[in-house]
Amino acid sequence: MVSLDSTFLIDLLRRRGTAVEMAAAFEHAKVPVYIAPPAAVEVLAGGHRLGGEHLQRVRLLLASLPVLPFDDAAIETSARIAADLMARGERLSESDLLIAGISLRHGEEVVTRDRSFGRVRGLSVRFYE
Repeated sequence: MVSLDSTFLIDLLRRRGTAVEMAAAFEHAKVPVYIAPPAAVEVLAGGHRLGGEHLQRVRLLLASLPVLPFDDAAIETSARIAADLMARGERLSESDLLIAGISLRHGEEVVTRDRSFGRVRGLSVRFYE
């Protein structure tokens, strides 16, 4: 099971080769794919900024993806990640922190180009270029 970060979704919308190939491989292998609410917000904000056909493409893509619940356990997990990063003098953006916490809580591997996710202890991350 994988949680798609906004970088992956944006690359998919832009039809970037690596993301398109990975999405096809997930579909072929019947790998369950999900999205965390903050990633959906990031991508949808870009859709609203560009408007028109782009917004419609974003909405169609997001409608095809189940959204991971942001429940009490995900809040707790996100807070533990934030505390651990602060103790090490590191941080993530708020949205990435929530994506990491929600994904970790649900046992999802995050698919992303963003190397900062690699700083989250215990989080499974699949990086692509």
